[in-house]
Amino acid sequence: MKVPVLFPNIFNHPFTYESKSSQKLKAGDFVKAPFGKNLLTGVIWTHEQKTEKKIQIKKISEKINVPHLNSSMIEFISWFSKYNLVSLGMSLRMCLLNKGVVEKPFIKELEKFKIKKNNNKFILNSEQKNALNFLKSVGNKYNVSVIDGVTGSGKTLVYFERIKEIIEKGFQALILLPEIALTNQFSRRFEEFFSTEPAIWHSATTKKNKSIIWKGIVEGKIKIVIGARSSLFLPFKSLGIIIVDEEHDVSYKQDIGVSYNARDMAITRASIENIPVNLVTSIPSVETYNNIVSKKYYLTKLKNRYKDAALPNFEIINLQKEKLKKGNWIADKTIQKVNYYLEKEEQVLFFLNRRGYSPFVICKKCGYKFECPNCSVNLNFHKKIGKLLCHYCGHKSALSRLCKDDKECDLLFCGPGVERIFQELKKIYPNKKIEIFSSDTLEKKNLANELLKKVEKKQVDILVGTQLLSKGFHFPKLNCIVVVDADFSSHGYDLRSAEKNIQLYHQLSGRAGREGNLSTIYFQTYTPEDEILLSVAKNDPHSFLKKELLLRKEKELPPFYRLISLVISGKNEILIMKFATNLKLKIPKINQVKVLGPVLAPITKLRKMSRCRILIKYPKNLFIQKYLSRFLDKVKMTPGIKLEVDVDPINFN
Repeated sequence: MKVPVLFPNIFNHPFTYESKSSQKLKAGDFVKAPFGKNLLTGVIWTHEQKTEKKIQIKKISEKINVPHLNSSMIEFISWFSKYNLVSLGMSLRMCLLNKGVVEKPFIKELEKFKIKKNNNKFILNSEQKNALNFLKSVGNKYNVSVIDGVTGSGKTLVYFERIKEIIEKGFQALILLPEIALTNQFSRRFEEFFSTEPAIWHSATTKKNKSIIWKGIVEGKIKIVIGARSSLFLPFKSLGIIIVDEEHDVSYKQDIGVSYNARDMAITRASIENIPVNLVTSIPSVETYNNIVSKKYYLTKLKNRYKDAALPNFEIINLQKEKLKKGNWIADKTIQKVNYYLEKEEQVLFFLNRRGYSPFVICKKCGYKFECPNCSVNLNFHKKIGKLLCHYCGHKSALSRLCKDDKECDLLFCGPGVERIFQELKKIYPNKKIEIFSSDTLEKKNLANELLKKVEKKQVDILVGTQLLSKGFHFPKLNCIVVVDADFSSHGYDLRSAEKNIQLYHQLSGRAGREGNLSTIYFQTYTPEDEILLSVAKNDPHSFLKKELLLRKEKELPPFYRLISLVISGKNEILIMKFATNLKLKIPKINQVKVLGPVLAPITKLRKMSRCRILIKYPKNLFIQKYLSRFLDKVKMTPGIKLEVDVDPINFN
């Protein structure tokens, strides 16, 4: 009998094989089959590749004794491939592991993930109970429900209770988190509630643990997975619910390799599985807010913090009036405000979303700027390692350089990073315990855990942190936050900078006053009338979202229109622009579809490659991927030029 076999590779179709009479094969079965000179693991697919060529049909070597991929998983992989313009084989690859994993048993290792009888002492308040009852009322079939609650309102406990109910019925659950760094604290809360070790899935999970979790998932022995984006492709045996925590977070969008938005794909997978998906947020994304307004999504709100803890106050420190001293980045007035909290032995956070010491270094004598040789960006100076570093490609270089007079350059460090703020605070508070909290300090797992424990045990007085600190961390004694540079936006060249900023500041404010004590967020700014700051200060994000929706509709932007980005890259800028111009002329003309560009990317050179972009804009109700797919399949690539497709792009760097 002839059967189609799909392999996890670049091909967009399965290959035809002959099965042995003794092999009873069906769609979703794992098999081993010869491919070229190798023996590969593949999956029996639902349709064959049609061809008029006479080819020799090889035989399947063996069927692998592991539960098959169910029909909903096959449908999801197929849909993912079509929507994101990714080959079918590469889409399958995202749900499989390395060769040989599927055959290995992990009986003993799976015991630690077994859910025990829940004897936790967590008690829901009336608002949480109402939210939980609402989620139950909309049912266990497909629906999208948004849990919109102020930071510290106990949203996690609500969906833990919802998950408990669903797994007790024999189903599995997936909890998506936007950042790996969030899993440490989250895991402890999970263990307290479910009395078992969580199955954690992300890029830092070891190969062995990934193998154990994958096998446990496909066999239905692991009931709950906590994971980053890639966990969405795990082949659950009986998935019953998906939770997307911090649904507004842009980290759910993957830009490198296969591009996709995990939040949107989670909703699609829930639809195919016919199960509920809960989007959890303190301030919805514009897309989610639009779906709430249009009644496509259900909404339940938590308006009060847990144990009625007060929301923080907001105060703007006008740097036009409060002049900074030369070489300083913290105003005297800010220091006075901070002293009030330090005297009460409460913790303070200085927030600045810039890693390193200084984002820009120049010579005062010759004007030389330290730039990355691989990317069209400035090098950032990191004092801790004594090196200049590119935050895009990782290039490192020494700081020293001979000037025009054969003496060393007289260096000027422009602007602050967290290391510079740390240095300034050390001078102001020599006796205080001060720590930096950024991706640089979180590179090693043990260091991150140690720092978090020190903060929780009140062994840190002052934290200096980046955006990572805004996401999900619980610091009981943190009651004062200073936004060092509220005028700075680190989000690059995209259409969503205003949305991202207001989400960032609201999330950040949620780290303060979680235990009910008086708390304040101070914004140092040269633009005190900024609309976003005023919206945050009024604690009224929804008024901003309403205005943003009107603006997006007027400008024909998402969520009312969709975007597809074609990024062309190569070593020669002239050649890529020539290729892109010719490519644009060949794109099929479709009614209501606009093709913009090509234009050079704002960061023209990235990792030694010059880049330009074509942007395709079309109404939300159109599905143009099938036309684009046919077109792209016929594109003849010029040697040395690369074409990448990004559906629903967020970043435009």
